[in-house]
Amino acid sequence: MQEYPGQKRQRGAAAARIAFVVLWVLLAEWAFPLMFGRRAWAFGMLIIVILAFGFLCHRALNETAREIGLRLDNFYHAARLLVLPMFIFMAVLALIRYGVGSPAMPVSAANRYDTWNFLWLVWWGLLQQYALQAIVNRQAQVIWGNGALSACVVALIFAGLHVPNLPLVLATFAAGLVWASVYQRAPNLPALALSHGIMTVAVVWALPPWLLHGLRVGVGYYRLNPPGGIH
Repeated sequence: MQEYPGQKRQRGAAAARIAFVVLWVLLAEWAFPLMFGRRAWAFGMLIIVILAFGFLCHRALNETAREIGLRLDNFYHAARLLVLPMFIFMAVLALIRYGVGSPAMPVSAANRYDTWNFLWLVWWGLLQQYALQAIVNRQAQVIWGNGALSACVVALIFAGLHVPNLPLVLATFAAGLVWASVYQRAPNLPALALSHGIMTVAVVWALPPWLLHGLRVGVGYYRLNPPGGIH
């Protein structure tokens, strides 16, 4: 099939938008901790840049909040699509937990996942899902179309941003594939954010601390006493 110059430009622009998001997250994971240490403003700068970039993209492409998934009318549709994959994912995690004899979550760790901290996980999940779906997934569909190929690309990108933590790489690829596929069928960021929070708690509950390596990624993975890391 012949590709017209306009289509090439659209795909090139979409690839550049994806590259921008990936680059900034990589900088936050690998460069910012070395340059700025544990300063909260460096982490905040990442969020501000991604949100500002997303806003400019949506303005340029005439995308509405409803189109990118900031909506509630299809929440239950998205939730229904998420239930079965989440159940399977958690069943696999339960098998791993009892297979490796993972001890119960310590009280100190369990306290991190009380109501307020769980709400923080959902909020952090919303920010991640916004970048992953409303920007990366939508632009991936411009290049590869709606379907398995673009969803796989999104999942690979998400997993790659969790290097070198191999357990998280594997878990985020599986979860990312589900989230990307569901978003393409029912774009709803709140439902994905809730799923993200639940899955994070499930992973921490199921896998032993020595395997999770503190949920750390990027350069923080190699530090003895780094901050919590991006996950």
